[in-house]
Amino acid sequence: MAAYDLEEQEQLAEIKSWWKQHGNKVVGALLAASLTVAGWQGWNWYQREQAAQASAIFSVLKEAAERGDSQRVKAASGELLEKFGSTPVAALGALTASRAAFDAGDVKTARAQLGWVVENGKDEARELARLRLATLLIDEKAWDEALRLLDGPVAEGFAARFADVRGDVLAAAGRKAEAAAAWKQALAALATGAAQAREANSSYRELLRLKLEASGESVPDALAGAAGQVK
Repeated sequence: MAAYDLEEQEQLAEIKSWWKQHGNKVVGALLAASLTVAGWQGWNWYQREQAAQASAIFSVLKEAAERGDSQRVKAASGELLEKFGSTPVAALGALTASRAAFDAGDVKTARAQLGWVVENGKDEARELARLRLATLLIDEKAWDEALRLLDGPVAEGFAARFADVRGDVLAAAGRKAEAAAAWKQALAALATGAAQAREANSSYRELLRLKLEASGESVPDALAGAAGQVK
């Protein structure tokens, strides 16, 4: 028993010595881990709160847009972008506000809203903003700016739309041959999709075919249904 007590005392002494040497580091590591967990939980809570508040403001913005209340739309959009610009709903709000401004004849505000989404939005929202802004620039005869906006990588599913609008810009600029090439590229992009998607885009293909014919291009009958056969 005495031998056991002595062995136990030696172990306790070793533990005390080790703790004296490393205890502060252990406490610091545990504290840091606790703060990390608390910080992560706090950040998640903050993001949920931000998203909830942003969604509430977006609801106000959408309702105002449906009523045609331009001033309310501007106020809600300004608050949404200023306070919650990092949330996904902010880009959706800016797109909604741009549409409302355009319908009200305020092209300057519509362009500013779209420009914000191009600079700060992501994925589909950003691509939609690029397309809409390029279309507005056609009316302003800012063709080079519109073409620059359409340059660069395009998200999956948007290749046909970008080629189509590029064709519209080139046609407006009087570059008919390049416009026709862009519209053919749009048709080719549509033809690469699944059969169901191609069927859903039949009206869009017909519109592209009409644009090509109007440009003076000789369009094969098969072009409307199978862009992959375009020569």
